[in-house]
Amino acid sequence: MTSALRLIDLFAGCGGMTVGFAEEGFRPILAVEWDRAAAATYAANFGEDHVIAGDIAGVPDHIIPAADIVIGGPPCQGFSNLGLKDINDPRNQLWREFMRFVKISNPKVFVIENVDRFAKSPEFQMLLAETEHGALREYELQHAVLNAADYGVAQRRKRTIIIGSRVGVIPLPEPTHAKSPTPGSGLLPWRTVRDVIEGLPADPLTTELPARSSVHFGEAMPGEFVGVELHIKRRPTEKSLRRYSFVPPGGGRFDLPVSLLPTCWVNKPTGTTDVMGRLRWDHPSVTIRTEFFKPEKGQYLHPQWEAGEWDEEHSRLRGDPARSVDRVITHYEASLIQDFPRDYRWVGTKIQVARQIGNAVPSGLARAIARQVKFHLAEDRGIADRAAALAVA
Repeated sequence: MTSALRLIDLFAGCGGMTVGFAEEGFRPILAVEWDRAAAATYAANFGEDHVIAGDIAGVPDHIIPAADIVIGGPPCQGFSNLGLKDINDPRNQLWREFMRFVKISNPKVFVIENVDRFAKSPEFQMLLAETEHGALREYELQHAVLNAADYGVAQRRKRTIIIGSRVGVIPLPEPTHAKSPTPGSGLLPWRTVRDVIEGLPADPLTTELPARSSVHFGEAMPGEFVGVELHIKRRPTEKSLRRYSFVPPGGGRFDLPVSLLPTCWVNKPTGTTDVMGRLRWDHPSVTIRTEFFKPEKGQYLHPQWEAGEWDEEHSRLRGDPARSVDRVITHYEASLIQDFPRDYRWVGTKIQVARQIGNAVPSGLARAIARQVKFHLAEDRGIADRAAALAVA
């Protein structure tokens, strides 16, 4: 049955959701992504023949194929007071496009992923209105905020997941992992940073991606890059290295001596606790964002740190320089924490690839959703087959 499950991925990015669905047997027949580098990465892994690298609004109705499922994450407009009564409000355009694809392709199921606060947004109210008396009125909705760590991803990343179904209610998947699973629960412990990046070279050999290009959509782009080719480092200043050396696992900017703090942090003694932070080996990562390569953006320092000497000048403990890794995680490490396959192919500059990684849906979370949807579609197929057999009899 799964070979016939046709998948459309809208706002597809570099393919994180499709990875999970493809691993469960779904077959992508159309992907739409406006960011050409991200679309090229998608194409490098799933083929270019079904990828549209452009504005979703420019896709004509007549080329939208029938599908069993439509997935995607239409961008949310920031939870402002969106004028929902104005159907021509341009801020509603991308949501109307998602609904247009669902209406034309007529899938049995659609899946939407978005930020954890999505259920409180005007866009969510728009979606509910469409299921009550609009283009999606045949669909029953189920939604919840899911943590990727609860589904085998080595990252605490919360996303709102919505499943719309016209073949009966499809509940959200039950967790397979837990922070501290109780005996007999059948749950596995959360996967950790150690599980996915331990053993990679502590000191990457280069700061640059290979000088290589490939052609996608008729345009030469950097790449394709695969595996440890993305294991690239930065060149921090001596002052930055001194800052890193004071940060233990789980720590952050409050572990730095005042003399090493930027002025903006000196003037902001509270909040933003995870910046200049260090990951912990035996815990899931924090959310991987698009600028994970900047330690001032979050808890992205490599987890390896062992206590060294006491620094008399600052009255602080520093890490042992021989046994600590004072750098941010690499693009490759971030991709593995995001649960991409080790042989995934990437297209774009360093910044473009980082943005693709940070914007992606972890494939493990997508896989859990795909498995749940596949089960219910198989059940629906079985009911239809039995009904057909009875009709013949």
